[in-house]
Amino acid sequence: MHLALKIDVDTYRGTREGVPRLVDLLRRHGAGATFLFSLGPDHTGRAVRRALRRGFAQKVRRTSVVEHYGVKTLLYGTLLPGPDIGRECEAELRAVRDAGFEVGVHTWDHVRWQDGVATADAAWTAREMQQACDRFTQIFGERPRVHGAAGWQMNRHAYRLTQALGFDYASDTRGTHPFAPMFEAEPIACPQLPTTLPTLDELLGRDGLDPVTVVEHLLALTATPSATGHVYTLHAELEGQKLLPTFEALLEGWRAQGWTLASLRQSFDALPSKDLPRCAVTTGEVDGRSGTLAMQGGEFLAAWAQASAASALPV
Repeated sequence: MHLALKIDVDTYRGTREGVPRLVDLLRRHGAGATFLFSLGPDHTGRAVRRALRRGFAQKVRRTSVVEHYGVKTLLYGTLLPGPDIGRECEAELRAVRDAGFEVGVHTWDHVRWQDGVATADAAWTAREMQQACDRFTQIFGERPRVHGAAGWQMNRHAYRLTQALGFDYASDTRGTHPFAPMFEAEPIACPQLPTTLPTLDELLGRDGLDPVTVVEHLLALTATPSATGHVYTLHAELEGQKLLPTFEALLEGWRAQGWTLASLRQSFDALPSKDLPRCAVTTGEVDGRSGTLAMQGGEFLAAWAQASAASALPV
C-alpha cells in the first residue's frame, strides 16, 4: 500500500526553512515524497483580498497564519517586494532533487494562480504555466514531469496544458482514487492522482482537534487498506516548521499501519493498471477550506448512462 506524500511549497520562507527540515525528517524515516515548488515571486501578502470569502477568516483564526508564515511573509507583494523564489533559492531546490526526492511544479505566482485561474483565459493560463516550467528547466536541467495546482484551482486551459506541456501525471484535484479526467465533456490525457486525505490546516481547530489529536484523526482515516493508496498533501510552511512533530507522529503511525511512504511517481508506478477510470472533474467545497476546489466527480460512463436514461423519450 502506497501513501504518497505531496509537499506543496508556497513561499520563500517555506522554501528556505521548511523544505530542508522536511528533507532531513523524511530521510531519517526512509520516506519518499514529491516536492512541488512555487518558482516565481512570493506575493503572499496579496492573499488579503480573500478576506471577504466565506470561511477564509475562520481558517486564518484556526490555523494561526501569522505564527506559521511570519509577519514578513504576509507583507510580501504589498508593503514589501516579493522575493523571486526560484532565482534566490536555486541551491535549496536542487538539494531536494539531489537528496533523491521527486520534484515538480506547483505554480509560478501562488497567490495570482489561486485567485485568478478560475476565470483566466488561455493566454494568461499558458503564460503562468510556461513561466513555471521554464524556470524549473533552468534550475534542474530537465523539464518537469509532475504538476500540482496551487489551491487545487484549475481551468479548461490548464487541464489541456498538463498534456501539452508533457506532464506524466498531475495532482490538481481532490478525490478518492487515481483517474483519467474529463473536463466539461473533454477528455484529458494527463492522469490525476488526487489528494485523498484532509490537510492539517483544514482540520486543526475544528471539532476540538489540536496538533496531538489530529494525528489520531488522520490515522483513523487510513486504518483500512486501500488498493489504490492515498495522497496526503502537506505544506512546507506548516509541517516543515511548527507542525514538524505532528508530521513525524503521522509518519510513524502510517509506518505502523503498513503503508509505504512514497512519492507520487512511486505511487503511480505501483498502480495495478494504468487503464484508469474516466471521471468528470467538477468544483466543490471541502470542509475547513474556503472557496471551491477542483474535485473528482463520478465515473464518466456511469454519469453518461444516467443522463441518457433520464433524457430518453417514453416508449
